[in-house]
Amino acid sequence: MAFGQGLSGLNASAQNLDVIGNNIANSATVGFKASSVAFADVYASSRVGMGVQVAAINQRFTLGNISSTGNSLDLAIDGEKGLFRLVDTSGNVSYTRNGQFQADRNNYIVNSSGQRLTGYIGENSTLLQELKIPVGNIPPKATQNTGLITNLDANASIISITGSPEVLGEVALESGGVTTTYNFRVSSTGGLTWTDAAGATVPAPPDGTYTSGTSTVTLSGGQVVSGALDPTVAYQPAQQARPFSPADPASFTHSLNMNVYDSLGNAHELTQYFVKRAGTTGTESEWDVYYYMDGVPVDAPAGGGPLPMTFDSIGRLTSSNTLMVTVNQPGTAAAPAEPLVIRMDYTGTTQFAGAFTPNFVQDGYATGEYNGLSVSADGAIVANYTNGESQVMGYVALANFNNLNGLQPIGGNAWQETRDSGPPVFGKPGTNSLARLKGQAVEESNVDMSSELVNMIIAQRNYQANAQTIKTQDQILQTLISLR
Repeated sequence: MAFGQGLSGLNASAQNLDVIGNNIANSATVGFKASSVAFADVYASSRVGMGVQVAAINQRFTLGNISSTGNSLDLAIDGEKGLFRLVDTSGNVSYTRNGQFQADRNNYIVNSSGQRLTGYIGENSTLLQELKIPVGNIPPKATQNTGLITNLDANASIISITGSPEVLGEVALESGGVTTTYNFRVSSTGGLTWTDAAGATVPAPPDGTYTSGTSTVTLSGGQVVSGALDPTVAYQPAQQARPFSPADPASFTHSLNMNVYDSLGNAHELTQYFVKRAGTTGTESEWDVYYYMDGVPVDAPAGGGPLPMTFDSIGRLTSSNTLMVTVNQPGTAAAPAEPLVIRMDYTGTTQFAGAFTPNFVQDGYATGEYNGLSVSADGAIVANYTNGESQVMGYVALANFNNLNGLQPIGGNAWQETRDSGPPVFGKPGTNSLARLKGQAVEESNVDMSSELVNMIIAQRNYQANAQTIKTQDQILQTLISLR
């Protein structure tokens, strides 16, 4: 008779209690993965077992709850597949699920132990490097492209550069077989004034009903009370000459100001003036577009002058929808900038009966100071700047292993690669079956406190039962010794 089985049970139960206690102790540790003990029986040559042994201690890599923190550098892996790759100053590599990060004095992204988070620098890089927070200003970008989608009011009045004289209306009125020709003017309210061919006022036609071309019209007091005139010459009021001038609002129909930027980041006001002209054909409408930068005219089309824009009878743009605007010296004498060449795009601009509704974009910007960062679900590290711009500086890399339980725990809530784990597979979050990230959040421990407390009670009972086995064997041994 031996005490081996009971002792093995005590040892195994004690290790189980150690594992359970460790789980409970780390129930608030960020990224901690709970462990469990796997037991195996022990046999020698006889059929009677030799007791129990701890076959393995396995970690459960199930996902813990995601908790928001508000810290821009905190990261949570939102799925079971994925580990952060860390490297210390000696080049030693480890892996963790703890996404509590901060910036060190050299602006590297590190954990509380100073280990640096690694990832990819640039959009298409596959080289793992230590990730660093950008510092300083984002360089300015000169405007290269602008886009304008708007509606030009089809009912806007035509503006003439040279002006035009008044054209008197002319109409033939027939009554009782007698036809008389009259001239007339039309007021802004639609009232008629009757004139002779020279424009002098004359008495109105007598009241009555007349035949006017193909129409019948009734006049009273010189005004139409029913029907309509069918003139042989339509009345056209005189048009005042309105040469274009930015200082004369009556010389343009619409205007639009937008800021563009030169190579030094200086903002310049580019103004477009839209002037409605008389179309060259009966089915086309024509507009002239003048360009001014900082109050100075820009000769945008080759040879100078305004850009002509034409629209068909259903409001579609029929002329070219793009134009290159060049300013050779957009800066100042003290700080000369590169020539500014801007592609103006009017795709989508229409001419309908409606308001002028400009919607424009441009791709330049001034310099801006670093103003924090964010990390997106695909691991993109996005730097934000005070000028409203943002840039993707790199990507957080995640690692996965064929056998996560083959990883070697090294403390500090980290693991190292072993032969049993297999080599790591790296990638951006959301690729290669890897989980995605949640920024400003961490993954809580996956310890289930209720289950652990129940497991502790069971382990305690097992320990007590094995102790009772030893006690019983001791009593039997004492009985044997007492035999005479």
